[in-house]
Amino acid sequence: MIKRLFWAAACAAMLLSCASNDKKDEAEEIQLMNAEDFKTEIDGKSTSLYTLRAGDLVMQVTDFGGRVVSLWVPDKNGDYEDIVLGYNNIDSYVHNKGERFLGAVVGPYANRIADGTYTIGEETYEFPKNNNGQTLHGGNNGLDMVVWDVENVNDSTLVLSYLHADGQEGMPGNLKIRMTYALTSANEFKIDYEAVTDKATHVNISHHSFFNLKGEGNGTINDHILYINGSKTTPVNEVLIPSGEIADVTDTPFDFREPKTVGQDLEVEDEQLKNGGGYDHNWVLDRKTPDQMELAASVYEPASGRFMEVYTDQPALQFYGGNFFDGTTEGKYGRALKYRESIALETQKYPDTPNHDNFPSTLLNPGETYTHSCIYRFSTK
Repeated sequence: MIKRLFWAAACAAMLLSCASNDKKDEAEEIQLMNAEDFKTEIDGKSTSLYTLRAGDLVMQVTDFGGRVVSLWVPDKNGDYEDIVLGYNNIDSYVHNKGERFLGAVVGPYANRIADGTYTIGEETYEFPKNNNGQTLHGGNNGLDMVVWDVENVNDSTLVLSYLHADGQEGMPGNLKIRMTYALTSANEFKIDYEAVTDKATHVNISHHSFFNLKGEGNGTINDHILYINGSKTTPVNEVLIPSGEIADVTDTPFDFREPKTVGQDLEVEDEQLKNGGGYDHNWVLDRKTPDQMELAASVYEPASGRFMEVYTDQPALQFYGGNFFDGTTEGKYGRALKYRESIALETQKYPDTPNHDNFPSTLLNPGETYTHSCIYRFSTK
């Protein structure tokens, strides 16, 4: 009896030791950003860095622009990499010299508004033209360039809010926004948005993490295998404004209904690829329901085995293949952020909808609530 008790205790101790070693290995492998490097004051509001954990995921977020700074995900062997692009201090985000939208929430109108203007009723509104004569992602000081208020935070969830004031960046209405970031035990990064207004306004909020399933700065994403559940796109002109056409992807480089590598058709002679410098387009999703969570896209990186699925209740998805990175800026770990080494998959409504009557409406009226949910789910295979 004593021998049996001894061996039971020994086995239990070994199991605890193994578990402890696993946690220790994980802790050694994950390089958390220093919270002190994310403390500053912007427009009278202090900034901070928050660390969330659930399942096998570890994520760091700053309240400046609701930016995901890092997201650590294991591969098929249990080895971790940080799979989102970012910087290692707040100053690099505030005074960025490269890509502005790393890891951020974008809006109040994500994507582009043609000529920086739209009309509601009899009133025409004008916005900063911050991208080739167009308004991109909310203007010069969109949701990515402000400090959000932290309503609640715990080990796995961060709730942020922001009042986008009437007339800010020219946009109508006091828009009260609430955004929840949550990691789940199912290895999901879940984002929920809610917004209400006191004046009619157009709303299209999205998330703009740049992913590389090999890890930040670890090489091309053209060998990532991409699936998009969309049989149509909204073609664009040379400054990436939709023409208003809804185009079938059949027999074009834009057909990802059967998974293929991102780079498979990049060299095909195609006007839309030329206009976007590669892929930087909006897909109309083939939805089965009007507003339930459905699979929009997936990405697989064969070497690591990392697999990411994207679910949403929105009608569309912007896929951007990192065409405008030039390698002149460094990411968190001293590696250059290079051309076509990241991928953005932004769930959304259509770009420039206020100027196209045939696109599903983005108008939010007083008394209505804008909602939007997105899930990035991680696994290996």
